[in-house]
This record gives sequence, C-alpha cells and structure tokens, in this order.
Amino acid sequence: MKIKAFLKLVEIQTKVASVIPFMTALVYVLYSTGRLNAVNMVVMFFSMLIFDMTVTALNNYFDYKRAEKKHGYNYEIHNSIVQYQLKISTVRVVIIIMIVVSAALGLLLVYLTNVITLVLGAACFAIGIVYSYGPMPISRTPFGEIFSGLTMGLGIPFITYFINVFDQNVLNISLVSNTFSLSFDLYQIVGICLVSLPAVFGIANIMLANNICDMEDDLPNKRYTLPIVVGKERAIVLLKILFALAYAAIVAAVVLGVLPLYSLLTLLTIIPLTKNIKRFTANPTKKDTFGAIVGSFVMITVSLIITIGLGVLDAAFLQLLV
Repeated sequence: MKIKAFLKLVEIQTKVASVIPFMTALVYVLYSTGRLNAVNMVVMFFSMLIFDMTVTALNNYFDYKRAEKKHGYNYEIHNSIVQYQLKISTVRVVIIIMIVVSAALGLLLVYLTNVITLVLGAACFAIGIVYSYGPMPISRTPFGEIFSGLTMGLGIPFITYFINVFDQNVLNISLVSNTFSLSFDLYQIVGICLVSLPAVFGIANIMLANNICDMEDDLPNKRYTLPIVVGKERAIVLLKILFALAYAAIVAAVVLGVLPLYSLLTLLTIIPLTKNIKRFTANPTKKDTFGAIVGSFVMITVSLIITIGLGVLDAAFLQLLV
C-alpha cells in the first residue's frame, strides 16, 4: 500500500479532531497545575493518533463491505478502498497492525500511571471499535454525534489531563472487602470537563455536518444517521445550537475561574462562524461547504488553545516578577 493511499484510508486530514482536544488538555494542564509529564504525553499522543486512524480505517472498510449504492461522490471518491483499488486483505493487515500498536502504547501508559488510565482508555477503545464494527455500528445510527463528541472531545482531553496529575488524588477508585469507592477532586474534574465542552460540541458538529452532506447516500446504504431520523432542517438547527453551547461553555469556564480572562477573546470568532454556517446551510455538500464546518471547529478550539496559552505565559511572567 502506497503512503498516499494509506493516508487516504485513515483520512489523515481529519485527525485534527483528535489532536486539537489533546492540545487543549496540554495547555490547560500547564495553566491549571504548572506541570507536564513529557513521557506520558508522548506515549498518549501516538496511542491516541494511531487508534484514531484505526477507527477511520475500520469505518472505511465496513462502509465498503456494506455499501449497496456504489456510485456518487461519497462512495467513489470519499472511500479510499475504491479510489485506490486497495486489496481487502492488505487493508485488514494494516488495521490489525494499528490496533496492536495502539493497544501496546495504551498498556505502556497504564504501566506509567495507574489502573484508572486502563479503565478510561478501555472505554474509549471499546466505543471506537463498536463505532464501526458489529451488527449495528454506532456510525450507522442516530447516536454517532453523541459518541464521537464525547469520546474524542471529552475522552481524549480527560485522559490527557489525568496522566499528568494521576498522583495528585484527582481521581481514585478502590475495591476493599467487596466495597467499591470512588473519590475525586470536584473542581479539577469539573474544570477539565468544562474546558473540553467546546471540542465535544465541535466534533459532534463535524459528524452532524458530515451526515447532513451524506443523506442522499446514507439512506439507500441503510445508514440511519441523525439527519435521516430528524430531517435536514432540524439537523441544521441542532448544528447551530451546538456551536452556541460551545461558546456558552467557554464563558461559564471563565466566570468560574477555570479559564483565564483571555479566553473570552474566543468569542470574536462568532462573526466568521456565522458566515461559515450560512455558507454551509445554503448548500450542504462535502465538496463545497463541509470544510467550512471543520474550519469553524478549528477556529474556535485553536483560539481557545491560544488564549489558554496566554494565561500560561501570564502566570509565568508573574512568577518571574515575584
């Protein structure tokens, strides 16, 4: 398999949806705790990235296997197996290798931290597999937006945050004499969850916009996605609501002192976001306007990362003055 075909199989351009939540957690860890475990972060990054590529490859593989409509933009161009005439046996081997490597890195991360990382990682791993695999994959149901948003938008930054503070009693579980107990630092848990919400809503919107664009192909291929169930108009309304909730989460985080005041600058992206939404709703297609929604997600979340970074620099500068 050539590199170009592999990158298309794993849709490398979409990996921004996993890298951005990771980067958000990275700067937030620095801002809120002033510490960073470089080794854990490197292992986490590659485990996360490879597994994200695995899920995408699985999705393309099973879309190809299940496809009943074998024409149209979404199938002939979007599916790399058809576009590059890849051998199914080769695709299977590539997927298996990526699963093994990702799992091995995940277990290494558990060794470097504790069993809670295993629980969190296993949950994300399981959701990632059933997203594309099984008699009723999540990607072919109305729940794709929920699971992709929570797994990538919240799961990735939560684990990324935890592996840097695992020894600070942020989250603990124990089983003693048949008694299960759970303890956690409420402020820190609420903090990372609030910071993650813009990514949760943004990633859900990428999936929602993708499914809106694919409605014509999804129904004959028996993919009963959210836009198929609720209709295009309601799906577009939901897309607007989710973006609004992303901004609301940022404001709430600033008010509660979770994020620096600088993060309110992210609200300036509302103007270009509004233009992007109008452009998409006027002609929701993969080829012409889907990129506007992806761009909106990147614009909001990267702006958030930059503003948190300003908070980190501000804190560092104040320490120098002391």
